[in-house]
Amino acid sequence: MQKLMGELIEANVGAVLMNEPLANHTTWKIGGPADLLIEPTDREALARSMKLVYKHGMPWRVLGRGSNLLVRDGGIRGVVFKLNEGFEHLHFNGEEVEVGAGYSFIRLAVMAGKEGLTGLEFAGGIPGTVGGAIYMNAGAHGSDVSRILQVADVLLENGEQVRWTKEELGFGYRKSILQTQQAIVTGAVFKLAHGDRKTIAGQMASYKDRRRQTQPLSMPCAGSVFRNPPGDHAGRLIESAGLKGMTVGGAQISEKHANFIVNLGNAKAQDVLDLMQQAKAIVAERTGFELVPEVLVIGEA
Repeated sequence: MQKLMGELIEANVGAVLMNEPLANHTTWKIGGPADLLIEPTDREALARSMKLVYKHGMPWRVLGRGSNLLVRDGGIRGVVFKLNEGFEHLHFNGEEVEVGAGYSFIRLAVMAGKEGLTGLEFAGGIPGTVGGAIYMNAGAHGSDVSRILQVADVLLENGEQVRWTKEELGFGYRKSILQTQQAIVTGAVFKLAHGDRKTIAGQMASYKDRRRQTQPLSMPCAGSVFRNPPGDHAGRLIESAGLKGMTVGGAQISEKHANFIVNLGNAKAQDVLDLMQQAKAIVAERTGFELVPEVLVIGEA
């Protein structure tokens, strides 16, 4: 690892941090250390980094803003790439918008609305980056990424940079091929449509008010914990099972929204996992529904 770190520094790829606590990089404020955290300055620096990591045979993962993610307490062996400012470009061209993978998905929705472009209103309440949204095919309010994405710029682990269509990305419900194939989204092109600025702003304001009223946005959390089963809502099922406020260690099922687990201040990843497992078991027993996690769980115990 020391040899790789030295080569990365020599290659001038950006910040290279050893044994970096990932609790500093996730919205849950939970997570053990990464052996090595790399914050590339731009796309070319990322490609140089990837080639060195590939040469050394190191396992790796990519991180955006760390939402929708639970890092186990033992942390992550190998390398974590974090996409920051060097991946936050934004350019509008008619009904198309080209954007970097590190750009805030919520901010993208806001900026598109200001341009009078409709199609991204659903993204106004989805935390995280554009890259993370593509990885998860993020969605809300009856829409998702697959409906508006044209192409994604992708870095393969051998350092090759390619452009994939949405068909090649193999989208499904909260799924993409990126979840099974080692590659990193570096940017994307979305196709939107011209709309009325006031109508778009009103729709987004409505969604924002609803989030404020129903979600525990003032506490460290990671968004929805479980996927909504067909024809129902995970939050309703958990609430109907009487689990709002249930606590394990420093983790609690939110009293505001039952499909959110909040960090009361000192939660460990294991607290969250234990709470998720108990919620799944009780909901299955009382309702017959088998809840499926939406958050990604990575790392070692």
